[in-house]
Amino acid sequence: MQTVPTGNEKIPLLNDPAKRSLIYQVGVVLMVAALGYYLMSNTLNNLERQSIATGFGFLEKESSFEIGESLISYSAADNYARALIVGVLNTLTVSFIGIVLTVFLGTLVGIARLSSNWLVSRMAGIYIEVLQDIPVLLQLFFWYAFFYEMLPSPRQALHPFNGLFFCNRGMIFAVPADHPAWGWMGWAFIVACIAVTLMRRWAIQRLYKTGKPFPIFWCSLGLLLGLPLIVWLLGGAPVAMDIPQLRGFNFQGGMSVSPEFAALLFGLVLYTSAFVAEIVRAGIQSVNRGQTEAARSLGLKPGRVLSLVILPQALRVIIPPLTSQMLNLTKNSSLAVAIGYPDFVSVANTTINQTGQAIEGVALIMAVYLCFSLLTSAFMNWYNKKMALVER
Repeated sequence: MQTVPTGNEKIPLLNDPAKRSLIYQVGVVLMVAALGYYLMSNTLNNLERQSIATGFGFLEKESSFEIGESLISYSAADNYARALIVGVLNTLTVSFIGIVLTVFLGTLVGIARLSSNWLVSRMAGIYIEVLQDIPVLLQLFFWYAFFYEMLPSPRQALHPFNGLFFCNRGMIFAVPADHPAWGWMGWAFIVACIAVTLMRRWAIQRLYKTGKPFPIFWCSLGLLLGLPLIVWLLGGAPVAMDIPQLRGFNFQGGMSVSPEFAALLFGLVLYTSAFVAEIVRAGIQSVNRGQTEAARSLGLKPGRVLSLVILPQALRVIIPPLTSQMLNLTKNSSLAVAIGYPDFVSVANTTINQTGQAIEGVALIMAVYLCFSLLTSAFMNWYNKKMALVER
């Protein structure tokens, strides 16, 4: 006689899928923890046996080396912590500017790739194929050699107009002389950007409610240009410029962009924009052709069709792979050490060579680039959710 299960029988521990899965996970975690403990203790013992210092106390010691480019004040008398901060800021600078230029250039090339003009389309295709197939490190070497070998010395610098010079020391250009009004103009521009964002939201809501369009472009342009201009006038309308002058073997005054920075920026932007262009092309082609035909039937011009109909829908396809390219550009900036630009990796390598604390130095490099990647990914994920279609 067969017994009918009542549902109250106890299931053996290993036959319960949920409990068995939990046991396996706990076991794996314990194994990884044991392996990490073994490696860490073994490393510390070896370092102690060889009398090699450990820890991050070296960050407070004097660095004793100069850094060619810095956004903040720095000298060899500062500590290693400040030197590493300089490297972080240099990496952030080239990464941020590179991402902005890459998105802009890649979008233009991607749109040109779909142009009905045969020459424009083929030129964009050649641009993409050539730059994608040449390793980024070789492109960095090419631009570095170009700026040093093709451009003249400071005494024979190219001088298109007063206040601008091109030579193998970089691009040197005039900047406004120090005055408080320029700082207030910067804050005014930020306020104008916030006002434009709020005005754009209000204009869209007004359009949905009343059907009446609002001249967003001209009003935004007026705010972005007019508010800083008003602040400039109220601040005394300063016009003095700090013009670079050739003194000895180099220029003094103004502002300069070094060949190392320019070579790194050119190489990263041109290489990454080729991949962004293909992403943009694929995103545009993913939009149903009927959308374009419907927009044109309403009398919209091609430019308006692209900006108002095609690109807003294509963004939902473009953003995820575009995030990967932004991360790649940031990580590829570590190749700056090959051409002498003092990014974080370069400064950290110098620190490791002087202190001998390679484990801590490499750990800092990994932690910094991990933070860069996570922050970029978090921002793009937020933007992707904002642009995603709301399902009903």
